[in-house]
Order: sequence, then C-alpha cells, then structure tokens
Amino acid sequence: MGTNYYLLQDTCPCCHQPKERKHIGKASGGWCFALHVYPDEGIHDLEAWKLLWRGEALRDEYDRQVTEEFMLNVITERWGYQYNWDQPPYGYDSWQQFHDHNCSEFGPDGLIRSRIDDAHCISHGAGTWDSMVGEFS
Repeated sequence: MGTNYYLLQDTCPCCHQPKERKHIGKASGGWCFALHVYPDEGIHDLEAWKLLWRGEALRDEYDRQVTEEFMLNVITERWGYQYNWDQPPYGYDSWQQFHDHNCSEFGPDGLIRSRIDDAHCISHGAGTWDSMVGEFS
C-alpha cells in the first residue's frame, strides 16, 4: 500500500482548479520513495522538483494539502521495516526470488529499492529515493 503525491500548478484563484496536476511520486511502506522524473521536461532529480514546488500547491492522492517540508521528509527521511533478513518474505522461497519478481534490491536504512533497469528505474537518489520514469501509481 502506498500514497501518491502531486504538484498542482497554476491554480485558478476563482475555482481553485489547477491547470496541471503532475505526479511527484509514490511512497510505499518499506520501499525507497519512487520519485517520478520527466527527463523530456527537464525534471531529472529531486533538486528540479524542489524548484517547481516553490509557491505551488502539493497534495496527496486523498486531496490533503502537504507542505514542501513534509514532502521533502516523505522523500528523504524514510526507513525500512524491521525485516528478518534471514527469513524470506511471505509467499517467497528466498529474498532473491522476491527481488527477481519485484525488480528490486536491498536499499539504504533497511529499505527495499527498485533495481536500475533503464526502463522504469533510471537511477538511485543520493538518499532514500529512486528516480522513476513512465506511467506508474
């Protein structure tokens, strides 16, 4: 289970509808944040996102407003579950089978992260996020 986050750009002062709703990414329990990057639009990393956030509305998928500070913490201050690394996850014979099935690997701070595959995950952030392209939610 996870939560998606969005940037609402150029919100109309009358009707409060944004001209554009751009997916920032998804926070899923136990995983690095999936930061949605748009290389064709110049959004390559977290620093590009932080520039876009200034003065714009940020909301989660439940339409709750979040602050820039909160959004940054969701992305950079993540930690993993207390996994029993000696015991495979439920439904899997081994952690390797889990990683193969989920295109994942062990990440920082006890998290699981997406494996770089140049199709969906194009890089790992300097912290607890992965840069992801394409459609996902």
